[in-house]
Amino acid sequence: MHTGLPFWIGFHAAVFLLLAVDLFVFHRKEHEVSMKEAALWSLAWVALSLAFAGYIYAIKGPVKGVEFLTGYVIEYSLSADNLFLFIVIFAYFKVPLRQQHRVLLWGILGALVMRGAMIAVGVQLVRRFEWILYAFGVFLLLTGLRMFTKSADAAPTDTFIVRLSRKIPRVTPDFHGSKFLVRTAAGWMLTPLALALVVLDVMDLIFAVDSIPAIFAVTTDPFIVYTSNICAILGLRSLYFLLAGVASRFKYLHYGLAAILTFTGLKMLLAGVFPIPAAASLLVVVGLLALSALWSLVA
Repeated sequence: MHTGLPFWIGFHAAVFLLLAVDLFVFHRKEHEVSMKEAALWSLAWVALSLAFAGYIYAIKGPVKGVEFLTGYVIEYSLSADNLFLFIVIFAYFKVPLRQQHRVLLWGILGALVMRGAMIAVGVQLVRRFEWILYAFGVFLLLTGLRMFTKSADAAPTDTFIVRLSRKIPRVTPDFHGSKFLVRTAAGWMLTPLALALVVLDVMDLIFAVDSIPAIFAVTTDPFIVYTSNICAILGLRSLYFLLAGVASRFKYLHYGLAAILTFTGLKMLLAGVFPIPAAASLLVVVGLLALSALWSLVA
């Protein structure tokens, strides 16, 4: 699908407008996000993404509409694994609840830039070296299988990134409200809030190495890959506050995400022999996610 410049400009204009409304209207004053507020915002972001899927369906046809929706569901579901890790990161750095929304906002803005760059590179690699799709498939398959054996409660406190962040010089021992940088008698210094933001963005980038190739299993159209990824990221903040309150109830969701990665890896590897339609992929992904969530609730 050839997507002209107006589509790209219009999409980014809508994204920045929505973020501005979210930040300067609904979250102008810092406050602890309640479960009810998180649920309403989660529904709002999902509704907007579904509306955009309908727009693509109407303008570009049913195939592209289903591809977007499948990519969105894959990225949104895999993001749940990120969010459980974010809970641990905030707990490790002791980030107050009132400041968590601000960290997530800037973290998502950073993720938009980094993932956009990764997708641009990935699209060029796929166009020049078609065999790299099979490499992505092997990577996703191995990642999914490894997730089956990894503990869902694994904490990042012993990772290199977290240990390194604690060794960064010129960091204040205490928080200074929502500031990432403060001026003290010793000069300009970072706050623990800044460290949490750095670790959060680095961890998100690491997870993107899994999720972005998964969308290439659905489509190699750069506009569909990028917009489905960004639409999923935009809803992460509200989904985080929603999951933070019920995280302990979804102890088996981890295995559903592993199954999704394994399935997308197999889909890539079998594309030349047994291509799976986008609609069928969507049903499988939604089914695996629902089954793992139901299993968690029943258990």
